[in-house]
This record gives sequence, structure tokens and C-alpha cells, in this order.
Amino acid sequence: MSGVSSLSASLVTNPTSRLPHHAIQCTEFLGFVPKGRPINVTLSWRFPVRTQVGVIQLFGLHKTKLKLKSFAFSVPNENDQAGLCDSGTCTGDEMPVPFENDENLKGPDEEIVSSVLGTEVDSLRTVEHLGSKGSVVEKLKAVYLHVLASEQWNASQLKLCHRNYLDSATNLIHYLALRCLDIQQLKEDLTLLGLMNLETINLHVLSSLNASIRLLEALKSNSLNPNDSVSEGIFTEKRLDPQNDGKFTIQAMRKKASSNSEFLLGRLQDGRTTHIMVTVGQEATENETFITDLIKAGTSIIRINCAHGNPSIWSEIIKRVKESSQMLEKPCRILMDLAGPKLRTGKLKSGPSVVKISPKKNASGNVVFPAQVWLSHREAGTPPTHLSPDAVLFVDDQQFLSELEIGDTIRFSDARGKKRLLRISKKIHVFSGTGCVAECTRTAYVQSGTELHLKGKKRRSQLGKVVDVPAIEPYIRLRVGDLLVISRCSSSELDEMHVSMSGTHKITCSSGYLFDSVTPGEPIAFDDGKIWGVIKGTDISEIIVSITHASPKGSKLGSDKSINIPESNIRFEGLTSKDLMDLEFVAAHADIVGVSFVRDIHDIVVLRQELEKRKLQNLGVILKIETKSGFENLPLMLLEAMKSSNPLGVMIARGDLAVECGWEMLADMQEEIISLCGAAHIPVVWATQVLESLVKSGVPTRAEITDAAHGRR
Repeated sequence: MSGVSSLSASLVTNPTSRLPHHAIQCTEFLGFVPKGRPINVTLSWRFPVRTQVGVIQLFGLHKTKLKLKSFAFSVPNENDQAGLCDSGTCTGDEMPVPFENDENLKGPDEEIVSSVLGTEVDSLRTVEHLGSKGSVVEKLKAVYLHVLASEQWNASQLKLCHRNYLDSATNLIHYLALRCLDIQQLKEDLTLLGLMNLETINLHVLSSLNASIRLLEALKSNSLNPNDSVSEGIFTEKRLDPQNDGKFTIQAMRKKASSNSEFLLGRLQDGRTTHIMVTVGQEATENETFITDLIKAGTSIIRINCAHGNPSIWSEIIKRVKESSQMLEKPCRILMDLAGPKLRTGKLKSGPSVVKISPKKNASGNVVFPAQVWLSHREAGTPPTHLSPDAVLFVDDQQFLSELEIGDTIRFSDARGKKRLLRISKKIHVFSGTGCVAECTRTAYVQSGTELHLKGKKRRSQLGKVVDVPAIEPYIRLRVGDLLVISRCSSSELDEMHVSMSGTHKITCSSGYLFDSVTPGEPIAFDDGKIWGVIKGTDISEIIVSITHASPKGSKLGSDKSINIPESNIRFEGLTSKDLMDLEFVAAHADIVGVSFVRDIHDIVVLRQELEKRKLQNLGVILKIETKSGFENLPLMLLEAMKSSNPLGVMIARGDLAVECGWEMLADMQEEIISLCGAAHIPVVWATQVLESLVKSGVPTRAEITDAAHGRR
């Protein structure tokens, strides 16, 4: 069988030997290699008199434990005299022999290591060991050789990529090869010379190295021929496709990245440098101007999460997006996220359908500003955007509303039987009728069916009824030290059991993955890490959790909130049955599908098969990175996804990613994802809590401002 592993070689000079004694240090290599078969790698190195070329035979290592192997050989010195190496006699024409036998090559059923990033790259000191006397240009040439070799090692993998992504996949291989090397000293040398920063060349690795080498060579010879190629004279093998060398120029690579982004997300408008994606739900169907206002403000992508709502709500949102986009002549694409195998809390019993009206009071309890209440017919929708009422009441009779005048007083009895008054302060004409702003100076609880009485001196009494008061969103409040029981049973069985007599809170989760995967002592998180606990006990139908982290006053946990078990050995299926059903709707109505909780190549293979089965070659695909395995396997998943023609992107789902991997790792992980996707010329969506305070309160925090500015890259 064939497998994937990663290999890097370093040429190490032995200053104590009489001859130019060299050793090759090898870790794993990226490529598909028959098990136990040797690989011939041609290297060249330069001595004061002439350049020498030797062929090194390397073997793929097996299993997960990487081991460094050293090969020794001798080459003629400047007097063409051969000598002995420390491990025995060999000439430049002979095949080198390992210092020790590789027992891992035994056993025909062992699996080749699968890794791109390399698990022991810290032990590889390739460029640093080129010798203290080696010049910067010689080090760069060695790096260039390594990058080119990586392309040849992965030729079979690259040939499987779709032609739209072949150049990008090749550049990704170049970047991964560069990342395998310890080039810290080389970075410092280049910085001192005022040349390129190796940290920022991921978009065009080969061209940047080539340009720097030619510049340094020109400084030596005081001439610069832009037609010279650095590959001539330092590499004896031909490139995979020599006529395509022009495709790897800096300009071509930047154009490829731009075209891939435009292919997936659309063309940027109004001189912007980034797209703005906004996630919407049912609230978008309750306000006639909601979607229009978003698109006016610069939104170019509307995201719908299939974990919430249903096809009728999704259809209404998409209909409004298309109408507003056409009316404003501003393109806006639709992204629909498949729910994926995410663990969530079950449904809690809905609370009472009542709304609280509260005037503003000072420290002494005196009213300093009456509560503002918006009164309108249901068809009039939500209040105009310039109003910010404390409560919204819908009245069943439009005639009742049209009879109201500024200064009128409405009398009613609230849910407790308390007598209360509403005084009309404004009357506003809206899309389908009339709306009013009323003031209330005392706290009131209003429910559906509440009767509103209008009685004037010179007119007959009018009666209106309050309708469609939404139910209060149910939740349980958890504090540190509380016990929480998670049950398999349906929410209907727990309608009256959120809190038992002993004070233990109860909630449901319908996924069997949770109950089959956890063990006592493991951590568990809720609602994107707002609440943490430790599992105290498990059985086939219940899990007992002790809460270890919550806000001082207690944290609310409601329905459909996320559950994460970062240290548990859980294995999800790639696409759930719900995902496959939702994919049919997405294919018919959306421009892009978001695939949640992708973890490895298998998930990408299943996705590609489902897209091919439905002939969806033009549907955009965004891979959501929200688990540790998804992060670690990202390079391999990108190469696998590049085998199809679908527009491709990656989303950094920072909510689940931070919970799964630890918030202290999030900053480094998102930088790593951006660098890898930059090398693959794949656009990245910077997601989760972007300007969240701005959305909720109207004022962003300082950290959110810099976060959003950082995400503009």
C-alpha cells in the first residue's frame, strides 16, 4: 500500500574530516511512496574548486514515531583523492548505507506515516547546518533546492488536483517544504541585508526565493539579468512542467489568489478590500427593511445556519435577500452552513408569553424616564430604525390604532390585575397603516389577550387587544458548584423538571455520541465555553456534570446551545442524514455551502462524492475549521478539496475552535490557518464574535476594533 509521509534532507559538513564528509539527516516526506521502496534524490553542493553532485537513496519511515537517519559518504577532494568516512569506505559513485538498520521497514502491514506539517521538525536543522562559512545566497539556494524537490516528491498528488487549483496546490507544497526547515538564522541574515521576510512569502514561495537569489548574485557580479533562472546550475533535474515556470511569478500567484477569492465570494464593491458576511435568522423575516439595511451598509454575503429554522424561514430570507440585492443593484451571495454533527442542548419548555414594561428609575426608585412602547398592527412589522422602544405591542385592530391621537390615554389591566396607563406621545405612518409611541410610567406585565381601552370625552369607547406576545426564551441559571444532569430523554419528559427538588438542574441532549464517548473526569463546555464543568458520572442515559466555571451571578444555559467535549475520544460521521437533506435545499437556493466540523480527508472525500452525485461542480464550498483534528489536517484537506472544480474557501470558526483547543492557542492557530490558506490561494472567513459588542450595544470594544482590522487581511 501507499501512504503519505514527509521528508526533508540537510547537508551537514563535518569540519573534522580530512575529506568533505557529509551526512544526510532525514525525517518523513510528503508524497505517495510504495512501502519500503527506496527513493533516489539528486543533490548538488559546491566546494571551492568545483560543484559536486551525488545521488542519495532514502527510505520512507513507518508508523508514528519519526527517527532521524544519517547516511555517510565521501566525495573526491580538490586533489581528486578519495578517502574513508567514519562509517566505512564509499565513493561518490556508491550508494550510501544507513548507520543503523531500520527495523520499521519490517512488517508488510505497517502503515506509512501521514503528515504534512511534520511532527518533529524541531529536530531538523537543515539550513542552520549548512556551515558557518556558507553565504546567505548558498543557503537560499539550498532552500530553493528543497522546495523544488518537494514538488517532485509530490508529483503524483499534484496530478490529481483540478487544473483550476494545480498552481495553487503546487505553491502550497512549496510553502509546506519551506516550513519544514529551521531557517531562523537565515531569516535574521536576510533581515540584516534588508531583503525579504520569509514569513510573508507564502503567496509566492518559489518566485520570492528566486528573486532574492538573483538579487544577491547580482550584487556579487554588479549585474542583474532578469532572464537568468536560479534553477540553472544548481539543480540537475528538470521541473515537472518547465513550460509553466511563468505561472509561478509573484504577479501570477497574486492574480491566482484574487481570482480564487472572486470565484467563491464575488467581486468586491465600492473600493472595499474585504467582504462582509452577516449571519441572520428568523428576525430577518420580521422586519421589512432588515435585509435592505444590511446590504446598504456593505454586507455582500448573507449566512444562514441550517442548525436553526426550517426551509420555509430560509426561503423567506433568501427571497428578501434577492429582492433587496436587485433593488439596490448590489450583489449579495447566500452561504448556508450545514449543521454537521454538532452536540447541542435539547429544547426547554417555552416560558410564558408575556412582555415586561419597565420605566427608568434612579437609585431612590423614582421614575426619571417613562418606558417607551411601540403600538402597531402585526402587518406593520417592527418599529422604524430611528426608534428604540423598550417594548413592542401588536394590536389586532388597525381601526383602533388609526383613531389614536397624541395625548390620548389607554387604560388596561396587566397580567397581575394591576391597573396601568399608556399615554400616546407620537403617531407615525408606516408601510401598512399607523404606529404609535406610548409612554408608561409604572412597571407592567402585558400578555396576549390584554384589552386596551380608549375612552374620550366626545367619542365612543374603542377597544383593542394585544396579540402575538412572544414566549420568554427558557433557560436554566448555573453557578459554580451546581450539578447538571444531561439526559437522553426528550424535552417533553423534562417539561416540569428543569430543577428538581434537590436543586439539581436537568437538560437534554438527543445525540448518542455524547453518552457513548465521555468518561468521568473529562471536561465539558457549554455555549461556546461560557460554562465549563467536569463529568462526575455516566450511564447509558444520563451524565452528571459538576459546574466549575460560570459568571459570579450565574450563567444562563438555554435551548440549542453548543456542547463541547475537547478531551473525549469522539468520532463523528462526516455528513449527517440531516445534512444530506439540507444539501438538496442548499443546492437549489444558495451560492455557497459551509461544511461544519470537517476533521480529515475522509470528510472531504464524502463531500466531494455527494457534490458529484448531484452534479454541483459550481457550488462554492467553505470548510469550517472548528476542531483540533481539522486544524492539524488542514493542508491535506485542502489538497483533497482541490481535486474538484468547486470554488473553495475556509472559515475560522473561532467559537468551537477556542473551546476545543484552548483559548490561549487561538491566536496562533488562526495565524497558522491564514498562512496555509494564503499559500493555497484560498480565501479565509474570519468568523465568530467579530464586533459583537457593536451589534449588541452599538459601541465596539477596543479589542474588537483591532480584531476586525486584523481580519481585513
